[in-house]
Amino acid sequence: MTPPVTIVGAGLGGLVLARVLHVHGIAVTVYEAESSAGARTQGGQLDIHEHDGQRALEVAGLTDAFRAIIHEGGQATRVLDRHGTVLFEAPDDGTGGRPEVLRGDLRQILIDSLPADTVQWGRKLSGVAPLGDGRHELTFEDGSTVRSELLVGADGAWSKVRPLLSDARPDYVGTIFIETYLYDADTRHAAAAEAVGGGALFALAPGKGICAHREAGSVLHAYVALKRDAAWIADIDFGDAGAATARVAAEFNGWAPALTTLIADADTPPVPRMIHALPHDHRWDRVPGVTLLGDAAHLAPPAGEGANLAMFDGAELAQAIAAHPGDIEAALVTYEDALFPRSQSAAVDAHRILELCLSDNAPFGLIDFFTAAHEGKEG
Repeated sequence: MTPPVTIVGAGLGGLVLARVLHVHGIAVTVYEAESSAGARTQGGQLDIHEHDGQRALEVAGLTDAFRAIIHEGGQATRVLDRHGTVLFEAPDDGTGGRPEVLRGDLRQILIDSLPADTVQWGRKLSGVAPLGDGRHELTFEDGSTVRSELLVGADGAWSKVRPLLSDARPDYVGTIFIETYLYDADTRHAAAAEAVGGGALFALAPGKGICAHREAGSVLHAYVALKRDAAWIADIDFGDAGAATARVAAEFNGWAPALTTLIADADTPPVPRMIHALPHDHRWDRVPGVTLLGDAAHLAPPAGEGANLAMFDGAELAQAIAAHPGDIEAALVTYEDALFPRSQSAAVDAHRILELCLSDNAPFGLIDFFTAAHEGKEG
């Protein structure tokens, strides 16, 4: 008989795992540090890929719900130079395999697909201790404890479950993303809205770039990318929004105003996101009763695969558990044997794409990448 599954983290990967286990009639509880599903904004748009994210949602029985939240037109892509000149453009003609959805909408679909008591909100993990025989005791910051027979760390980059399996910790990769938003952009920031277009914008130069996405409701969501060391970042007081905005905007002096508006005129304070990654070949020896998925297992630079991989991990793990009733270790071996090469390949690709965006010949490396991908689709 399969024991109840304990999941730490109600991100997309953990929720897909919980949903597919539920479909198979396997008991599951998810412990999440956030106080509720709406406790914070869940980030921007995600392109959900046919070969992993969409497959995971199909296994979860949620394809129709997913299709209902797609941002039509969101797959359009354009690359600009610093002067705002369009160097590459691919419209969303409806044939692409990576439709865009808001992360928060997708997460809500998954939450709604589970029994109401599956996710235990406001349960921030403070530590985990092995008890032997594959069992673990979880201690939460409110002082409560639970015991697990099968524990899955789906708790992201700074996972508290990972140390049970690995000594690896994420390292800063030398690039920071600074997040901003423009609201009611078509009316208030028409030039920026025109520059972004209907989908994704990449305005790039060596070592820096402005990337943005059009979201529903005339929202422009931007990430300013800079290759800078940790000392440069520490020298900026992001608690002083005006000073931080001015410091970041100064890195783009001489760029087209339609692009710098995404920084200088943002409707939200700039939020720094230092990009960290685990070793691309991160793996661990089998430890009874515990495993990882998503960023807890294979954190890599953002390249469009993180959420997709996390969901696919969740679906694959759930199916392995269902296929090995009463033999948890066999299920975990099956899952991890496929996880490690899959995540290593994706991590190598993610580092490559980040380098293409900010390399010495930017934006032309990324243009070559997009051109090859577009021609391959047509072929």
